[in-house]
Amino acid sequence: MSSTNGHSQSSNGASVPTHPLIISNKPHTTTHSFPVYSPATGKLVHHFSSASIADADAALSSAQAAQPKWKTLPPAKKRDIFLKAAEIIESRREELSTYMVDETGAAAPWAAFNLNLATEILRDVAGRVSSISGSVPQTATEGLSALVLKEPYGVILAIAPWNAPYILGIRAVIYALAAGNTVILKAPEFSPLCSTGIVTTLHQAGLPSGVLNLLAHRPEDAASITKHLISSPIIKKVNFTGSTAVGKIIAELSGKNLKPVLLELGGKAPAIIWEDADLDLAAQECAVGSFLHSGQICMSTERIILHEKIADEFEEKFKQAAAKFAPEGTDPPVLINSAGVAKNQRLLKDAVEKGATILHGNHEEGKGTKMMPVIVKGTKKGMDLFYTESFGPTVSVMRVSSEEEALELANDTEYGLSAAVFTKNLQTGFRMAKGIESGAVHINGMTVHDESNLPHGGMKASGFGRFGAIGLEEWVRTKTVTFKD
Repeated sequence: MSSTNGHSQSSNGASVPTHPLIISNKPHTTTHSFPVYSPATGKLVHHFSSASIADADAALSSAQAAQPKWKTLPPAKKRDIFLKAAEIIESRREELSTYMVDETGAAAPWAAFNLNLATEILRDVAGRVSSISGSVPQTATEGLSALVLKEPYGVILAIAPWNAPYILGIRAVIYALAAGNTVILKAPEFSPLCSTGIVTTLHQAGLPSGVLNLLAHRPEDAASITKHLISSPIIKKVNFTGSTAVGKIIAELSGKNLKPVLLELGGKAPAIIWEDADLDLAAQECAVGSFLHSGQICMSTERIILHEKIADEFEEKFKQAAAKFAPEGTDPPVLINSAGVAKNQRLLKDAVEKGATILHGNHEEGKGTKMMPVIVKGTKKGMDLFYTESFGPTVSVMRVSSEEEALELANDTEYGLSAAVFTKNLQTGFRMAKGIESGAVHINGMTVHDESNLPHGGMKASGFGRFGAIGLEEWVRTKTVTFKD
């Protein structure tokens, strides 16, 4: 379905706006648009402009023209823009939160967390802008000196997802901008107005024309627009956060065009609960880690590996924690669409038919886009749930008797983004953390953990490259200059 620009009528007769793209800091209207519906209510929220190849070219030209001047803008001026943007987010908090709740079905606390961390990222990066530096190494040739320079790539393509639109959208653009690159942000089809909020905030803060442009498109245009952007000689590097399946496509396109790419992809995060763990803490952390935002977080806890000595006790405490997190009789948590609910029900049905048991919840319940948390016990190889990322409110509990078995089980996945270990013995925790193949391991904390001053990224099928504290290094390339004394 597409609409013309302007306003159309929703099911209740109210006028629904069509929001534009943003190119060269100005609204950019298009021939076609696509509808965005609320997953919580099913109502039409708005239409959003859909980019054509010509619109993509306009964004490319805008970013390319703006890059030389942005590259040379003093770090202090970039810093002031980012700090001002953080202030503007605070002043627009209610508006931006509403965008996220309406477009993604997020609970208000999750939207608030997104906005809080987005402002932290802006302020953290503002403080790091002047940290980029090269070096003056010694050379092996007498009478020859050298400089090693760090320079921005040029124009960056940033592709961010809907599930944490402010955190992941800000992250996708701000490190590249801080390093002197210009950026085209490709908005997710489910939450393009959240992306608009990011871009307009930075423009309000003083970001010059063309430094950050916003594109979005209809789902059916995804392949052609993405291929065109990555193939363009104007794009010098790509970052993508999203599913591993799409990440492989992005990596293939980037590889064919010899473009470096940063990928932060899916996960199947394990949490190991050891025999000496604080079980009350572990149960609470695992409940939040498993079911926050309906499990629609790449770092969500998907597998809980229990030492057999405490398994029975933990399972009871975990059921209680899950029941408190989403009490019976309340509205079930919302997923982005009905396909997410159907996927989780299909995974659970397959597991139960092959011998798993439901410890908490009802695997057959779930209507439309809503589904209560489910804990499944006895997930094993041969069940689809064992290896497949559920990306929903589903978590498996498994039992082991040794540390070797726990690590083998934790690593028996293609993914490696986040993990957790619960133990009162820090030596045990460090040893396990070193043994787990994951971009991050959190001792006595849940798998869902992200903060601006820490590197963030995965290994294996969870991707490569890092956002976060070392993020500026991702967006500069090294140039050697020699000169005779």
